[in-house]
Amino acid sequence: MARGWESKSVESRIEEKKEEAESRKAARATIPLSEAEVMAKREVEMLQLSRIRVQKDLDSSTNPRYRAQLEAALKHLDEKLNAIKRKA
Repeated sequence: MARGWESKSVESRIEEKKEEAESRKAARATIPLSEAEVMAKREVEMLQLSRIRVQKDLDSSTNPRYRAQLEAALKHLDEKLNAIKRKA
């Protein structure tokens, strides 16, 4: 009997996840983005990925000159991201 309840619980969770995924997919499909919005979103994603890479390099770097360079790059990326967020 316990297995029956367990499988129904798992089954209901799987069904809930499917419904959530379908609703998210439908929400994305109903809101078309303009070309400018798509480009802005891509730029933000590129900046975020660059920021992650620079932060990773900074975490593993020991050379003071290289660290200074990476810190400047990180500051620049943060400024660009903040400028984009202020526009939106």
